[in-house]
Amino acid sequence: MEAVYQRCVGIDVGKAELKVCLRVQGRGSRPTKSTVTTWLTTTPQLIRLRDRLVAEKVERVVMESTSDYWRPVFYVLSEQLDVILVKASDVKAIPGRKSDVSDSEWLADLGAHQLVRASFVPLEQQRQLRDLCRARARLLDERTREVQRLEKNLEDACIKLSTVASNLQGVSARLMLHALIEGRDDPAVMAELAKGKMRAKIAELTEALTGRVNEHHRFMISFRLRRIDAATEDLAVLDARIDELIQQAPGFSAARDLLLTVPGFGVRGAEDLLAEIGPDMSIFESTEHLASWVGVCPGSHESAGKKKNVPVRPGDRYAKRALGMAAKNVIRHKSGFLSVRFKRLAARRGFPKALVATEHAMINAIWHMLTTGSSYHDLGTDYYIRRTPEKVIRRKIADLEAAGYTVIKTAA
Repeated sequence: MEAVYQRCVGIDVGKAELKVCLRVQGRGSRPTKSTVTTWLTTTPQLIRLRDRLVAEKVERVVMESTSDYWRPVFYVLSEQLDVILVKASDVKAIPGRKSDVSDSEWLADLGAHQLVRASFVPLEQQRQLRDLCRARARLLDERTREVQRLEKNLEDACIKLSTVASNLQGVSARLMLHALIEGRDDPAVMAELAKGKMRAKIAELTEALTGRVNEHHRFMISFRLRRIDAATEDLAVLDARIDELIQQAPGFSAARDLLLTVPGFGVRGAEDLLAEIGPDMSIFESTEHLASWVGVCPGSHESAGKKKNVPVRPGDRYAKRALGMAAKNVIRHKSGFLSVRFKRLAARRGFPKALVATEHAMINAIWHMLTTGSSYHDLGTDYYIRRTPEKVIRRKIADLEAAGYTVIKTAA
């Protein structure tokens, strides 16, 4: 196979050091030469490595995405060199003797023959937005876990507040929890602290608040509430920083406004998805490319002329999470094209496949919206009726005849 790049470098990335293989393609009777050197991962060493590779007139650098250790190497070298990041699963060598040196040589060989696909590495502003949105997602998960731990502490104290109040962080539930912490032990008095619609459940609250609370329980409830409040304050700080960054980054604010027109998306969901895919859809060649990258399309496995069922392709888990939450919000509503489409598919293929199909339809729409700059246009709940009215009429008549009726069609 003919080499595409005459001078290519493969880098095996480690935490403390790099194995760098410089591959120079031979010409004529000259053999191909590969030279492997070891470099430290400190910034001064990376700058010297970059200058060395520039002096060697390297055309391409290939490196694996090893944990987060690839970041400083990629950032420094990509300032003056053509660097591509590849998935480790895409460049697995033939099983045998494996070492850091052989890995770097294999990467250089693959890169020289252009047999690797570059991973998507966003620009700096989008990388910063990713860090913030991912930190917020993890903090939200941690706050949810603290609420669950709070419920466990209440169960241990024989307090069944969560069976009456669906939200332990609501106004009424908070007032009752603070009353417990302060040492009040009359369930009827604490139930009277209910506000709004919870006033209709005072009798049930009195029963639920009757328990066996001691000082240890009061301490643990107070501890959990402080942890929840601290997480809420940190979330507010992250929200403000994310909004500030989106306003500063070109194209992000307009893209977020477009995503908010898609059913199921709130501000946080739109920001989380935008942080992963970015506002520029020229990176993704088509809607299929974006859907595959996110991980909301089925895999393909065909052998001997037969197609086999395979699970959904892996993708960006943060983008898939934001899209999945939006899809679940959509299917809870009875209006809109996406909700109707989900119900039609779920009746035939089941809930999981219908949900993935809904996510796929949403990401397709998002690709077109960000490409053209147009807002989301809902096709309506009667889309399938308008598309094939005769088919719908025949199905309705067949249902009535199967139920024992005789149907005579008369035009209106």
